Amino acid sequence: MKPEKNWQQKTLEVLEKNVWPDPVDTTMLIKRCHALRKLPLDQFSTEDIRMMIGQQIGLTYLIPLALDILTKDLFAAGDFFEGDLLKNVLEIDTVFWNDNREYWQRLYNLIDHRREEIHSHKFDTTKFYRSVHR
Repeated sequence: MKPEKNWQQKTLEVLEKNVWPDPVDTTMLIKRCHALRKLPLDQFSTEDIRMMIGQQIGLTYLIPLALDILTKDLFAAGDFFEGDLLKNVLEIDTVFWNDNREYWQRLYNLIDHRREEIHSHKFDTTKFYRSVHR
């Protein structure tokens, strides 16, 4: 997918052309995810990206941002622990990776030579490696 011009300065609502109704009677997590859809992507923190990816929201736009972060620091941390962003990226539904092979390849290139280190963090790569056949 070819991103729109200046896509990182736009919100998920604008990029996806989909405004979600305000949540009613729900959890703080859901409220936060709804609020993040209204925030320009270039204002997202590592934690914001980690959280949204964990909820499988906005993957088309957030995975490239996550990959940029992981390229600089494979074990970048959101608010929970070292590598929590990578852990959430590895747990993405296989359909996304099958539909976005270029992102899969980019992550593969980042992690393949660091498998032992990743496994020492107890991160499961099985789902990721099975999702796309090279």
